[in-house]
Amino acid sequence: MPNDDLNLLREYAERHSEAAFATLVSRYVNLVYSAALRSVRDPHLAEEITQAVFIILARKADKLPPHAVLPGWLCRTARYASANALTIQRRRQQREQEAYMESTLNEAESAETWNQIAPLLDGAMGKLGQKDHDALVLRFFEGRNFAGVGAALGTSEDAAKMRVTRALEKLRKFFTKRGVSSTTTIIAATISVNSVQAAPVALAKTVTAIAVAKGAAASASTLTLIKGALKIMAWTKAKIAVVTSTAIIMAAITTVSVMGHVRHAPPAQTGRLKLPTGNVTPMLFYGYSHDVIILASDGSLWSWGEERLGWPVLGLANTNIQKTVSLRRIGKENDWMSIAVGDAQNMAIKSDGTLWAWGENLSCQLGDGTKITRPTPVPSVPGND
Repeated sequence: MPNDDLNLLREYAERHSEAAFATLVSRYVNLVYSAALRSVRDPHLAEEITQAVFIILARKADKLPPHAVLPGWLCRTARYASANALTIQRRRQQREQEAYMESTLNEAESAETWNQIAPLLDGAMGKLGQKDHDALVLRFFEGRNFAGVGAALGTSEDAAKMRVTRALEKLRKFFTKRGVSSTTTIIAATISVNSVQAAPVALAKTVTAIAVAKGAAASASTLTLIKGALKIMAWTKAKIAVVTSTAIIMAAITTVSVMGHVRHAPPAQTGRLKLPTGNVTPMLFYGYSHDVIILASDGSLWSWGEERLGWPVLGLANTNIQKTVSLRRIGKENDWMSIAVGDAQNMAIKSDGTLWAWGENLSCQLGDGTKITRPTPVPSVPGND
């Protein structure tokens, strides 16, 4: 992080300087608020998440490594807090937020592009490596030139430019897979113009007052956000799950090579596991909870990975298994035709046209008429079309 950021954090950690911390809050409150607002689309909840992020910063002021990039760290922490908030209070103002986004844009083309990528942006950023993530935050969220990006990352201007270019291409591919066709130039320009919006005028002062007290006067809901975000941060730091899969589809056989491993998990399988074969088009999806769901060509469902957010996304009847490097079959059915993977719940369609779902259900997301979280697939919306 810039020496100035580090010095201010050290001054706060060692001397409890409220002025030093207030400077950091003023410098980055718009960045954090905007990241939260993009995720939850609720200005009031975004303010609360912003408070939570800076309280976490105050608590960890003496623990951040000297090579950390503070803007990137704040964006990641805002994403963790937002993910936790979404499991508590689901988004209820999506249309209003989209309308607000449209009203802030001057050109119709830019408005259309931003409306398409805004709901996907933070998810796309979360798929990047930390250095790529930090480079894009510094370049397009903070508006720094390549020399400034390089200085913050401890590299040269040319190296920073190359990293930003590669990271932008990864974003473009991410958006393309989700039906958003654009160029890296348009994506870069759109993000630069729209990614950071002004936080409410009084938010910086409120955040500073509560954060320097490390949350002593925070509301119960804010403390809940902090607890959940810290838990996600601890999981992320202690256990980086790398799931590298190679799907080889040749003629009448589907072979999935399980090459990933999870730290502190059982030893990975050796060799290759040949999935059953059939006439169904195979599908493989990677979820936000670091889970992988596979539809084999014989119509059976399989999973591996972890339930990082705590919801039963692996689809296993044995709920004690919350992470695995071994492929495990979901149920015994062989009539699945299509799958879709979310952050806390998944869905699948059978050959008879019925819809099934499993995972978190606190806001009736599974469509089974209850609010009961389901570890294995249950029938969703009635009908078979």
